Amino acid sequence: MKNAFDLTGKVALVTGASYGIGFAIANAFAEAGATIVFNDIKQELVDKGLAAYEEKGIKAHGYVCDVTDEAAVNALVAKVEAEVGVIDILVNNAGIIKRIPMLEMTAEQFRQVIDIDLNGPFIVAKAVIPSMIKKGGGKIINICSMMSELGRETVSAYAAAKGGLKMLTKNIASEYGQYNIQCNGIGPGYIATPQTAPLREIQPDGSRHPFDQFILAKTPANRWGEASDLGGPAVFLASSASDFVNGHILYVDGGILAYIGKQP
Repeated sequence: MKNAFDLTGKVALVTGASYGIGFAIANAFAEAGATIVFNDIKQELVDKGLAAYEEKGIKAHGYVCDVTDEAAVNALVAKVEAEVGVIDILVNNAGIIKRIPMLEMTAEQFRQVIDIDLNGPFIVAKAVIPSMIKKGGGKIINICSMMSELGRETVSAYAAAKGGLKMLTKNIASEYGQYNIQCNGIGPGYIATPQTAPLREIQPDGSRHPFDQFILAKTPANRWGEASDLGGPAVFLASSASDFVNGHILYVDGGILAYIGKQP
């Protein structure tokens, strides 16, 4: 069974993995034996990522690439194949969120979220699938969200993108499962990352942020998730242990989606 989770010899591309969730998943892959490749949109972020991986004792390969630029993504994949090897595992992690009430959000802001969070995974997956087919298989993991299932105030674009990403995941599984390509999603719950830091700030009176209180009350685990909580599920979906798991969204949310909440 140990061998089923072994990623030795595999090349894993994790988009936007200079920090946060992507970085934690890439670290877990490295511990399981994979060679790590990541991108970010600026050289400064790539350099910070490379330093962070080096500090962990991981020799990662970092590249500057905008996941919404199809020509740049195709060039990136070709470069990775030439310099590192064919990509066996893709994690579509790069993404943004804009917390803006729908009536205050411009169409341009909406499109930007859709472009990065939904079009980006489509573009990168499309770029890696041909070589996966030639090699005889591969693993694609899309970082979805609880907003793939639920709505909430101020995140209309994000929820639309992550709902679409859930269905893109199922469609990739449907189209390319015959080539031994498994495409699944991970739906993180509320994870303590720099993106969510403003929602966890202690208030001037020493109390928890109202949203922080709300999340703890809604989570059976009674805590925010840590980025490291996503490592095990990601290794499972990247490994041969999940060879007959396809088109599935694995929610790593501490039980939020299973829980109706406490009675007032």
